[in-house]
Amino acid sequence: MSSMRVPGPAGRGGHGTAPALEAGGCGASAVRVDATPVGPSRGEAGVGVVAARPDPPWQDGGMERVLGIGGYFMRADDPAALSAWYRDCLGLDADENGLWRQEPGPTVFAAFESGTDYFGSRAQQTMLNFRVRDLDAMLAQLRAKGADVAEETQDMEGVGRFGWVTDPEGNRVELWQSA
Repeated sequence: MSSMRVPGPAGRGGHGTAPALEAGGCGASAVRVDATPVGPSRGEAGVGVVAARPDPPWQDGGMERVLGIGGYFMRADDPAALSAWYRDCLGLDADENGLWRQEPGPTVFAAFESGTDYFGSRAQQTMLNFRVRDLDAMLAQLRAKGADVAEETQDMEGVGRFGWVTDPEGNRVELWQSA
């Protein structure tokens, strides 16, 4: 059984390691996923569950798989203002159609317990995590622009550093400087 360290924090307590296990439920055959709580302790509100595919794609039994995240869509009271905030504060330079060509790097997919406070507001069902080159510089830039930046940061050995900002619509956004 394999395991992987992931930036998929459970609560303010931190990130963890998720051992792989067999799981099914999306068809006749089981698929291999990492789906074990990570964080402070199992069963604690806010513990995250990480899903990944450690097996090579040629061993998937012919199952069709998604290729990556193709978009992230948000409701907003003022979509133009929110788009401008992401452009001006985070440098997300999407074109007029919303197309943004991101830098290569890892993407983490993690499910969290419904009671987690890690996303900020209980009304927030998802949280974006953006990779950054220099977390301190990004947080300073956001503060200089008057953004609502969390005072605390979090270090995870071998994974990196994390900080948070809340966008003008109240969505908590995680910023990750990889180790």
